[in-house]
Amino acid sequence: QIAALRELGVTEMFSGAPLPEKILSANAYLGAVPIAAALAAGAQVVITGRVVDSAVTLGALMHEFAWSPNDLDKLAQGSLAGHIIECGAQATGGLFTDWESVPDWANIGYPLLECHADGSFVATKPPGTGGLVSAPVIAEQMLYEIGDPAAYMLPDVVCDFTQVRIEQIGPVDAHCVRVSGARGKPAPATYKVSATYMDGWRSTALLLITGIDAHKKARRTGEAILARTRAMFCALKMADYLDTRLDIVGAEDQYGASANPVKAREAVMRLAVRHENPKALGVFGREISPAGTSWSPGTTGLSGGRVKPTPNVRLFSFAIGRANVTERVWLLDEKEEGGKRAVVIPIVEVSDHSFENVKPVSFSPILMPEATLPSGPLITVPLVRLAYARSGDKGNISNVGIIAREARFLPLLRAQLTPEALHDYLKHFVKGTVTRYELPGIGAFNFVMTEALDGGGMASLRPDPLGKGMAQIVLNMPVQMPTTWL
Repeated sequence: QIAALRELGVTEMFSGAPLPEKILSANAYLGAVPIAAALAAGAQVVITGRVVDSAVTLGALMHEFAWSPNDLDKLAQGSLAGHIIECGAQATGGLFTDWESVPDWANIGYPLLECHADGSFVATKPPGTGGLVSAPVIAEQMLYEIGDPAAYMLPDVVCDFTQVRIEQIGPVDAHCVRVSGARGKPAPATYKVSATYMDGWRSTALLLITGIDAHKKARRTGEAILARTRAMFCALKMADYLDTRLDIVGAEDQYGASANPVKAREAVMRLAVRHENPKALGVFGREISPAGTSWSPGTTGLSGGRVKPTPNVRLFSFAIGRANVTERVWLLDEKEEGGKRAVVIPIVEVSDHSFENVKPVSFSPILMPEATLPSGPLITVPLVRLAYARSGDKGNISNVGIIAREARFLPLLRAQLTPEALHDYLKHFVKGTVTRYELPGIGAFNFVMTEALDGGGMASLRPDPLGKGMAQIVLNMPVQMPTTWL
């Protein structure tokens, strides 16, 4: 359907760019209803095409509890259950802000959910395994990779997580957390499609440099490689790089203006480049190793031989009407002609929500109550003293969820963690907008930042193309709190 969609003027849902001439792949994210239908027809194993991660869990719950596609609050809770466990050990202490409190990493257990017919569930893990299941751990995972928490759109339901309750059951070492309170509205009228296309070629070179002022030597090395190869391109009548990025790992380049002066005695030069011609990147690859004998003392290789050009693949997300995607389910059955029989899929009621709306109509927001800021002398501390945080990505969009460690911290965090303050702190990364959403149910904020990942995913030249470290950087942000809280 790609040619027809191009004729219709389909555009990228965030940037508005036209559909590229050549597409490598295109997959619509389908939902849980066909999975539930397959299980209801007697399937023991269901093999799907591309579905949203949470659909695998929701489909099983719809079948087990006989939920219909119109049981919207239950579908929202079931989708949240799938969202919590879709990344494995992230629900049992993986990536947790207070990582030192998570025991036995080597034997970390994967999450188990005890699910109930009303949609509520208890998160836990197998007895005798490592890891940690606590309310903050589950809260962090709920905020992972979401946008507007009052309108988290999935193929089966539009979820509202703002009033979710996350409660510790018993002591922390019992590893039991109850989750309830998600609300749902009818499914979107469109499916989201993730397509990919090729946009030139890329290479990344790494060199380890040791000794006094290692980071300065590493930076000068990267700059020299770029200057030398550009001169060669000119002599060979080749175009300049499409893009370059020089990062010195160990020099806090990821922290921008808030970086501390570094006097580390070892650093890694990471030089990533893009070019329209793979032959030009062949020239680039040949000019990395000579740095070990030509310039900085203490230079050695890390990249395992000469770097080679690889395709630069970009993500292109767009929305497509449900009528354009025909879902089919077949059950293998030797008694049927052809060895399979078709399974009827229930009709899903849809709303006017659409994935191409960057800011869809959401639930009536229930905001946190206004509260008086504490008085008295203040002291500056890093945000991590007052909050937990987790970050994730959706293409070129990054989100950072901030959860107050105590309810009394919320007014202070709300006053200081404004969209403007966060944008200023991350201005070396975020080229678009910053929007703040509130989740009163768990005492949290979710910041959604556009044009924040240099294209994101496979296309980004950054060392952290998925924004995994964004929350860790934000946790260093200075905030003020009363000295009495110390």
